[in-house]
Amino acid sequence: MGEAIPVKSFIIQLPRLHKREELPVTDCTQRSFDFPEVKKRVVEVNFEGGEITSDGGVMLLRQADRLIGLSKAVSSVLEDNRRQTSCKHDGLSLLRQRIYGLASGYEDLNDHQKLRHDCAIQTAVERTEPLASSSTLCRWENRSDSLAAWRIHEVMVEQFIASFDGVPKELILDFDATDDAVHGKQEGRFFHGYYDHYCFLPLYVFCHDQLLVSYLRPSKIDGAKHAWAILSLLVKRLRKAWPEVHIIFRGDSGFCRHKMLTWCERHDVGYIVGIAKNQRLNAMTAQWQQKAESHFEQTSEKVRQFYELSYAAKSWHQPRRIIAKIEHTDKGGNPRYVVTNLTGEPQHLYDKLYCARGDMENRIKEQQLALFADRTSCHYWWANQFRLLLSSLAYILLETIRRVALKDTELAHVYVNTLRLKLIKIGAVILRNTRRIRLLLASSCPYQQLFFHVAAKLTPG
Repeated sequence: MGEAIPVKSFIIQLPRLHKREELPVTDCTQRSFDFPEVKKRVVEVNFEGGEITSDGGVMLLRQADRLIGLSKAVSSVLEDNRRQTSCKHDGLSLLRQRIYGLASGYEDLNDHQKLRHDCAIQTAVERTEPLASSSTLCRWENRSDSLAAWRIHEVMVEQFIASFDGVPKELILDFDATDDAVHGKQEGRFFHGYYDHYCFLPLYVFCHDQLLVSYLRPSKIDGAKHAWAILSLLVKRLRKAWPEVHIIFRGDSGFCRHKMLTWCERHDVGYIVGIAKNQRLNAMTAQWQQKAESHFEQTSEKVRQFYELSYAAKSWHQPRRIIAKIEHTDKGGNPRYVVTNLTGEPQHLYDKLYCARGDMENRIKEQQLALFADRTSCHYWWANQFRLLLSSLAYILLETIRRVALKDTELAHVYVNTLRLKLIKIGAVILRNTRRIRLLLASSCPYQQLFFHVAAKLTPG
């Protein structure tokens, strides 16, 4: 081994500082980045472009909002107990900032530390100065309570009613629950055995693509909890607006509850609801299943047939109509059952009416994945319910654009994430002076004509 090096030789002697002297602070923030050259040209990237936005299409959200008056209606029913003389940001601005941010793809409050300076977002919110900080938005959300949730739901239902030009003949109300995973110690969180994690269990109600209810619930309850009360309130309000409308309640087997079916029968509400397989139903359809199995063994072709029968569970006071789908494939038998009080051919009711409820699951995915309805990370319960409703309001704006302005276009049925990508996330240079605000959208945008078409469609008549 070599000779040991004295430890003192590694000691770096720093110069002594006078009492008021300080070491210079090193700025470690990266300002730019050089990419590989292109045809001998240096490629440098930085964030010094000035007033440029990646959300030039946010003005379409403002246009849709002005058309239906959503944010104003919600703001008018929310109480603002802050000392107004000390507030720089009114409730309407806070609401718009949060809704437009969610619709534009910004899920976190922290995003607004930079986003508050985005001139396009400011213009959409109808301000020309910086918007609220993330801490201001956080305090605003945590002031929410049960009354705010109730009033926002009232506005959502009124918006739904106002969206019709005439009187609808029939409305199908889709009910479904989903899991909303939580990762902290939020109020009301419980472990759910089926989903195998801690979560909330929000209940959604849609009518076609339009959202009426997004109700946050703890997960320790029956999946159909409070669904009957919500259905009752909705039917009462919808029939007040349209006394002759025919209303149908649709849901999976999780909503097959005797009291709900009985209530529907007493109030002339149609229903078509899944019913879970059980030994008795399987025994009643055994001959049809055997017939299907024999046919498959002879032909090796998938068998799919429909039948109907009368069945009464032990808790039911009367027999009800059951539609049985008897299916047999190379994977075996797969009988499914639906209970309904509607008239019509069994296959038509099952294929065209009941199975159509599957589209609601796509709408829930839009809420949870594209509009961050599962971002319920507040500690307090009502703050999380408020966040769920903010996501719902953002969905209503995007759905309004899709339903009103994109009808009969190539984007008429796109997922909201696609709508956002093609019409909201458009780069733009912003020029502002005392007389005019100009948004110069990217010249290479492939949807220029569609953008102007949508903007014109969203202009109040």
